[in-house]
Amino acid sequence: MGVEAGAQAARARALAVLRIRSRALAVALLPAAVAVILLAGAAGDRLGGPVWDAARWALTPVAVLVLLAAAGVALVVARARPAMSPTVPVSEEAAPDLYRMVRDLADRLDVPAPSAIALTPDCDSWLEDRTHPAHGPPPAEEHHDIAGPGKQAHRRPPVAPVLVIGSPFLWWMRVAELRAVLAPVIAGTGPSAHPDIAAARRFVRGLDAAVAVASAPRREPVSRAVLAGVGWVARLLLRSCRVHAAEMERGVAAAAAERAQAVDYGLRIVAQEQVGLAYAGWDRLLTRVALPAWRMGRWPSRLDAGVVAALTELSRRDRLAEGFASRLGERPACDLLEEPGAVDEAASLLAARLFHGGPAGPGPDWSPVDWSEYPDEVVDRKWRLDAARLHRVLDTMGVRPATGPAAPATGAPTLSRVLDHLTDQGTAWTAGSDPAGSPAGSPAGDPAASGPHPAPSPGAADPLEDEDLSGTTAPSATLAARLSAELAREEAAPSPAAPSPASPSPTSDPAALWDDRALPLFPLQPPRTARELLADHLTAMVCCAAMDTAGATPGLDWLDGPTLLIDGERTADLAPKVLTLIEDGDATPLRVWLSQLGIRPEKPVRLG
Repeated sequence: MGVEAGAQAARARALAVLRIRSRALAVALLPAAVAVILLAGAAGDRLGGPVWDAARWALTPVAVLVLLAAAGVALVVARARPAMSPTVPVSEEAAPDLYRMVRDLADRLDVPAPSAIALTPDCDSWLEDRTHPAHGPPPAEEHHDIAGPGKQAHRRPPVAPVLVIGSPFLWWMRVAELRAVLAPVIAGTGPSAHPDIAAARRFVRGLDAAVAVASAPRREPVSRAVLAGVGWVARLLLRSCRVHAAEMERGVAAAAAERAQAVDYGLRIVAQEQVGLAYAGWDRLLTRVALPAWRMGRWPSRLDAGVVAALTELSRRDRLAEGFASRLGERPACDLLEEPGAVDEAASLLAARLFHGGPAGPGPDWSPVDWSEYPDEVVDRKWRLDAARLHRVLDTMGVRPATGPAAPATGAPTLSRVLDHLTDQGTAWTAGSDPAGSPAGSPAGDPAASGPHPAPSPGAADPLEDEDLSGTTAPSATLAARLSAELAREEAAPSPAAPSPASPSPTSDPAALWDDRALPLFPLQPPRTARELLADHLTAMVCCAAMDTAGATPGLDWLDGPTLLIDGERTADLAPKVLTLIEDGDATPLRVWLSQLGIRPEKPVRLG
């Protein structure tokens, strides 16, 4: 009864949406109908006289204009391409066991099977209708329906929705857990197959696509005016059917959930815990591990495999997650793929595009990196590039090299130069003050602070006003602003080499192209503040000194990203000492830490 109630509620709401469509059509046809009556009355000598003649002359042109406008709106709605989620398509040849599992689930749920399977680099799963003509027919080799074998040569393309699965689920979840998670999703193909629900969804998607078309920037005044009218009508109709469409989707979800209760219900409760854990590990892997590589023009090619490593490490550290590690002995869901490595690489590249805006394929400035190469190719290179930028900014500020008996005579870059410049007697910078007032805020008589200190450039002045730098010393505020402006200039500069087109992969699908004019679609983080940039660059300089003078090595922490290893052990107490220097101008805790680990700040370091 629950399934029938949910489905009936969804159908009732679908009919309400369709009634709005019918009323809109009736409104468009009403002037034409009245004009036809008036013209017919004149032909039959029934509606004669000057009043009726004036009505005919006035209403007929209006009816024609309304019909033309309605036809234009209908044409835009019909031809506008609905939004399609960017995914990695997976053919049945590439994952026969996965298709077999989905087919079996559909049979047990007594619903139509999805027409195809695709992966998304996110922790979510859903059904997506891709039957709009603008999406194009699937390639010839993929004209198959996973509902069962049969002759497909003369059949129309499948109309069932596509099953989109979060790629992290395949690598972290076991086969039974994935089956339990997908059961309520696949059950949604039943209500979706109802003609009224399908028609209502097509109408709403068409209106949404028409609004997107009308909102696109155009230079021609005529097209702008026409599409502005189309957009107004589409938005009006969307507002009219918004509540009914939302309730229709709730009814579909309720019907699917009720139907899926008969399949793996007990296991689904446990599997939902894995969904939350996978989301936490995926989010941390992207923000802490993948993002530093993306910013350098490298993209980790095995992100989904990294999820397993990250969550395994979390299971080791977190007592609440200890029980999850025992699951790893069971068959992982990625075994349902014929070439999991190729699928993982395609999903990793798509993740880089969605969350960072990278090119569509590898190139000179956008190359893949394996996890075994990550410490040397990403961590070491990132630290040295940041250290080089830090010293380059100090050069433009006129900061002299470090002085003293242990300082190198060649003026090579050292950590001491940075520490001496940022050391302050506690002069705090506040918004509106002049950070370059007295030798960059350094105490009088400081030899490291002598020399010219020009005022911040216009590009550095804006960060001084906008960023949260209050509570830092004047030298820190000035250096942070200069670093922010320098990094902004570097990011705005054009790339020296254009990205090469993506090479075809076993999972590539020309029909899955999508509009990528506004990448990234889902940026991971807001731009880093000037304070964060200074902390990152100072940390990088310390790590470079540790590697060059104390034998430290770059490392990868699956949960925290780039890390410094000394004697194979991760250092976790550097950040507080860096913040003390930035906020208080006190380098004593950092110098003590360096001395304890044998790091020589006065020795030259190799920059990127």
